[in-house]
Amino acid sequence: MGDVKDELQNYKIIKEGEAEILMHSSNTVFFNKAQVYNRDMSIAVLRTFISKRKEEHDAYLSKKGKLEKKGIEGELSASVSEDVNTTHDDQGNGDTEVQPIHSKDETKNISEQCLKMPSWKGSRELKPPRVLEALAASGLRALRYAREVDEIGQVIALDNDKASVESCKRNIKFNGSTACSKVEAHLADARVYMLTHQKEFDAVDLDPYGSPSVFLDSAVQSVADGGILMCTATDMAVLCGNNGEVCYSKYGSYPLKGKYCHEMALRILLACIESHANRYKRHIVPILSVYMDFYVRVFVRIYTSASAIKDTPLKLSYVYQCVGCDSFHLQSIGRTISKDKSLKSAPGYGPVVPQECNDCGKKFNMGGPIWSAPMHDKDWVNSILANVKVMKERYPAYEKISAVLTTISEELHDIPLFVSLHNLCATLKCTSPPAVIFRSAVINAGYRISGSHVNPLGLKTDAPMDVIWDIMRCWVKQHPIKAQQPDKSGTVILSKEPTLEANFARAVASLSKAQVRKEVRYLPNPERHWGPKVRAGRQITNKHCSLLGPGVLNGSLGQEANEATEAVADETTEHSDVEGPPMKRQKNSDVTTEA
Repeated sequence: MGDVKDELQNYKIIKEGEAEILMHSSNTVFFNKAQVYNRDMSIAVLRTFISKRKEEHDAYLSKKGKLEKKGIEGELSASVSEDVNTTHDDQGNGDTEVQPIHSKDETKNISEQCLKMPSWKGSRELKPPRVLEALAASGLRALRYAREVDEIGQVIALDNDKASVESCKRNIKFNGSTACSKVEAHLADARVYMLTHQKEFDAVDLDPYGSPSVFLDSAVQSVADGGILMCTATDMAVLCGNNGEVCYSKYGSYPLKGKYCHEMALRILLACIESHANRYKRHIVPILSVYMDFYVRVFVRIYTSASAIKDTPLKLSYVYQCVGCDSFHLQSIGRTISKDKSLKSAPGYGPVVPQECNDCGKKFNMGGPIWSAPMHDKDWVNSILANVKVMKERYPAYEKISAVLTTISEELHDIPLFVSLHNLCATLKCTSPPAVIFRSAVINAGYRISGSHVNPLGLKTDAPMDVIWDIMRCWVKQHPIKAQQPDKSGTVILSKEPTLEANFARAVASLSKAQVRKEVRYLPNPERHWGPKVRAGRQITNKHCSLLGPGVLNGSLGQEANEATEAVADETTEHSDVEGPPMKRQKNSDVTTEA
């Protein structure tokens, strides 16, 4: 009994939502507290997906029933007319036997019998959705799905790390009968497992440590028709342009550095998923795409249609960004033309920009291709937000996810990327107009404008860049600046007279509904050092202070952290001669631990 008690003392109970997990003091299994936003958002989307799935199934059965009834009535009327014709023909030939005609009651009975017969598609009862968590680690996400999402079916938790699978199985038992009946943990390579279970899962969750690119090909094949793929990417340095060549090798797209880089990261990931899906005559329909904290997360539905994938070039675009003033322009990969009363596909017209920028005269960088179609479904976003508000007590991170969803619900979903008001002013070296004033000028010019959940300073608008710069020229005329060097981009832009006279009068629609209601849309981090954690088993050095805090280095995290660092350090020393070359000697201030 004492041994069991001593063993349990090495574990810490972590509760999130309705699930609880046991985390060992050595921390051999990766867990990140900051991903509570990710998990809460996924649960909200899954709940909405289940209700939408049921609505779609009921609508399908209703439509199917009407079509079958209409078809039966048509067959019966044809049969009756044929019987009548046969009767007349028989009488004309002198035959005395007359074929009977069906009465109305007999017709009704036949119709009811035919309606009960299943069609080739099947009219069976909708089964509970099956969910696959491809990279489970401690299994917390799978356990929350099983315990918190009503009407959820089987949840499969995979991991290729033996310690993680053992931890996951331990946590399943710790969460009681509901978890034991719904959640299964398997030691397997997620890529192989998904390839051998094609179109078997209604929801597939990919949340890797880093890039999901190696899992996408098998993931798009394992999702059932109309199912949902939930995918996270945390390699933001790659997606945002610090390593453009690496991004191209992983995602097939070249990123650009700009204020909109995080939204571009979302659109690069969507374009990559679409590319993988197209290889198997499938396509995606994004329902929600979110940037939060240090990662991007997309929720897409996947369908099989050989004809629909022909429209993929219409949803992808290259981006031209000026190296001087950061003006950007999009060029669609494809277009459609009307020919003989039908639409035909054709390559997109180009180029959309000259060799030099019309505004400042500098060259363009080219990036992409990116997903330029809407990356949210407005109806889905509103449904998810309504569900979150109704069940707010069941979301540990309610304030954050409701704020993000509120901002997304007010975005212009058909406008890719955005401009940054502060970036425009930095180019011109002028004082920044209030956001309300700038939005009013755009609205008064006859264009639409909204905020962006990605950046509090981002403004999404359908106004072309020449209109944006004309508004800024008019603002600078009212608020003069000092003379700048003639070769600067801002000087060249201001040297041109505006063709549009901006109206800065306050517009009614200059504030969003959330701003009018004074709802919080952008929340600060709940605590210090909130963000990504170091991979389990990795060494902690001075450069990790910004992520984990200086307490990891000076030993102020307590006895558990010290024991963990000593245990991992001993293990590293023990296996260093076997698993690889000897490690370099560390400074006295450096220690080894796991995140």
